[in-house]
Amino acid sequence: MSYNRERGNSRGRGNSRGRRRSYDSDAPKRLKRQGPLPKPVEVGKTYDVDINEITGKGDGIARVQGFIVFIENGKIGNKIKVKVTEVADRFAKATIEV
Repeated sequence: MSYNRERGNSRGRGNSRGRRRSYDSDAPKRLKRQGPLPKPVEVGKTYDVDINEITGKGDGIARVQGFIVFIENGKIGNKIKVKVTEVADRFAKATIEV
């Protein structure tokens, strides 16, 4: 007699009967996503910025409280006033104020 035949239909299961992995089903619930953070810039307002970088298209890149602002026709080293024209989730676009 074979061991498997005596035990009935336990073939392929081994000793795992009753021992199942418990995956934490509450894990997604614990990771509460925060809402979007408030942006430090607003459309239509002007800001004094320092342009530190340049894009491949030739626009300047500045930061307002760590928030990225792309400035049309901005040059590295300029300390200028800009007017925000568009605000997205991770960046804003602005033009140079005269």
